Amino acid sequence: MAKNNSFIQLEGTLDGLTFYRSNGENLVKKKSQVNRNRMRNDPAYQRTRENNQEFAGATQSGKAFRECFPNIIRLVSEPNISGKIAGVMRRIINNGAGLRGQRTINLVDNREPFVGFNFNKAKMFDSQFMAASALPAINANRDTVTWSIPDFNTSNAVKKPEGATHFKLALAAGYVSNYEWVSAVHAYEPVEDTPNGVGSITYSDAIEIGGMVGSATDIVVDLTAYAPIPVTTALYAATAIVFYQMVNGELYELAQGHCMKIATVG
Repeated sequence: MAKNNSFIQLEGTLDGLTFYRSNGENLVKKKSQVNRNRMRNDPAYQRTRENNQEFAGATQSGKAFRECFPNIIRLVSEPNISGKIAGVMRRIINNGAGLRGQRTINLVDNREPFVGFNFNKAKMFDSQFMAASALPAINANRDTVTWSIPDFNTSNAVKKPEGATHFKLALAAGYVSNYEWVSAVHAYEPVEDTPNGVGSITYSDAIEIGGMVGSATDIVVDLTAYAPIPVTTALYAATAIVFYQMVNGELYELAQGHCMKIATVG
């Protein structure tokens, strides 16, 4: 892969070179010389086929993971978040049972890889919000998540971006099913169709930056609409902070500073 620094910016394939744009850069690479039929059938490409199948499974389960956090994910994520999530899923596949290329994506038995996962490495949640609190608590039925934050001093527990006058804490939670290879469709499918790739989010009241909050902050996400929860489905709980600026008595969401991490998995 090379960069295209010419003033003529191309997209597509020309003379065996493929021009494309990724992450704001103009790149160029040689067009693959391996035809699709050979890729699908040649024994020499067996390992490539296996890797491609599992990568597709990681991408599919990663999409379900992102769909657990609708709306807020656009605020708290770095540009390549889908690739980073798929990368974690790929590591989980390495622990899966079955043949290479068909290993299960067992999220329930592999909770640890996502614990502490930050949606933006440049804005780590623990660096922006330093108040002491216990981890969000998941109830026995895995259909309610509670985060309790004792009273704290916003002046030294919150690293605010420029212009921020207020913030809201948020608790987001959602479900992702285990995935398995289904030979009949030659693809990965969720073990459970529901709940999968769904979730909910609850925000605290707006908190002014400067001094003590004045009371404990308790946030609850009610997921009982999805109950009962199958044992083959994982529950991800994320904590977040979103910043605002007060202008003429109205709160306006800032364009930067927000962050979120997976705090616990049940």
